[in-house]
Amino acid sequence: MITVIGLGVEKGDISRRGEEAVLRAAKEGRSILVRTANTRSYETVKELGVAHVCLDSVYESSRNFATLAKNLAKAVWNAGENAVYLVDGAATEDNSVKALMKRARGKIEIIDGVSKTTALVRAAGFKGCSYTAVSAYELAEKANAGSLGLPLIVYDLDDCALASDVKLLLGNLYGEETEVKFICGGKAKKLPLYELDWQKKYDYTSAVAIEEIDLLDKKRFTLDDLREIVVRLRKPNGCPWDRVQTNDSIKMSAVEEAYELVDAVDAGDDEKIMEEAGDLILQTVFHAVMKEETGAFDLTDVLSGICTKLITRHTHVFGEDKAKDGESALSVWEKNKMTEKHQVTFGDSVNDVPKCFPAAMRAQKVGKRASKAGMDFASAEAAAERIQEELEEFFAAYKAGDKIGAEKELGDVLFAAVNVGRKAGCDCEKALKESTERFAKRFTLAEQLALADGKTVTELSESAWDEYYQKAKTQLSK
Repeated sequence: MITVIGLGVEKGDISRRGEEAVLRAAKEGRSILVRTANTRSYETVKELGVAHVCLDSVYESSRNFATLAKNLAKAVWNAGENAVYLVDGAATEDNSVKALMKRARGKIEIIDGVSKTTALVRAAGFKGCSYTAVSAYELAEKANAGSLGLPLIVYDLDDCALASDVKLLLGNLYGEETEVKFICGGKAKKLPLYELDWQKKYDYTSAVAIEEIDLLDKKRFTLDDLREIVVRLRKPNGCPWDRVQTNDSIKMSAVEEAYELVDAVDAGDDEKIMEEAGDLILQTVFHAVMKEETGAFDLTDVLSGICTKLITRHTHVFGEDKAKDGESALSVWEKNKMTEKHQVTFGDSVNDVPKCFPAAMRAQKVGKRASKAGMDFASAEAAAERIQEELEEFFAAYKAGDKIGAEKELGDVLFAAVNVGRKAGCDCEKALKESTERFAKRFTLAEQLALADGKTVTELSESAWDEYYQKAKTQLSK
């Protein structure tokens, strides 16, 4: 049975039980290994006067923190089943002990000591009792997993390079001017986060502590912060306008914000893209908060739903399906989507396309979903032949004075045109939008050219207008 004993933080922190276990092990001739001699609690080992081996050389031969934990566990394991392993702090907080527990599979006894994080929290002077404690070597992993929260203690800050990495990561999360406490040797001092890697000394006792930040004092925010703001706005003492809104009253705002985001993307304006993306996220949170008030669902349900959807529909990434290119990936997505939505027929899929979509976008999606059932044109050229047929039917209705019939046939012409674009691999909504934008620019310049020639534009003939339009087209193309 391997015995692991926590030495605590300071000399003398070891428990009575732990001290007796060390002395007994020495008397029995068992191997005693110490994780490192570079701690204040190591003085306890020296005072006990027992024969031991320090594993500091393992630190030097390990590539990273994860490797270090495994290598330390391996060294202890190789010392034999009766080995005694002494670690600073509380044994249950030590990653090498956790790695050793996996190897030992239950054949291990742990005698804990005073927690390192408890001592650090005491030095930090946190107002509350709850906090998050994480090793600097694991900070990036925890941040990526979204498991960091305030108040926060980051320990193992044992060199300047590591402090610089921690500064950059925490600065991105909370703002580089956030006030923190740098702890070293049990003493804490306040400083702005950007000075974290400016300190004269770093060792195994070094850590950084960040207290809870009030909402109004924050410089960086999260999705949870946005939800809290919306909740506050909806409260009786919140904003009069926000309080009276409903899902129905703000539904078109999502459409407007989506189009404004598209405009920002078209303009290539990163600042505007960032702003409009935020406005669109706000609409999602607003709808979720209002549904949370009724008990229908909350923001976590929304996020859980989209994450689940991304996993279950990308079975070519997270499952057994294969996709060699974008087209086959979309086929996998559509197949999984039909399964999830319990769509038995392709008609179910066609009718699932939202009716509020812009006309060209909906026409393209309906045509694409129908094509999955095999109903489609062989090529873009074959689809183009249908345009002529539909044009003839349109003009027949138009010449007959049938306004209702003409409008119906015009719709068929436009739908046929969308099918041509779809078969050619074009985005018809984007194509029409950009074509309209080009026309607007050309028309504006054509009018300016005509006015510069002293013309009255309302009196221009069709051919004259076409001449100015072609001139504008040529100029803009340059």
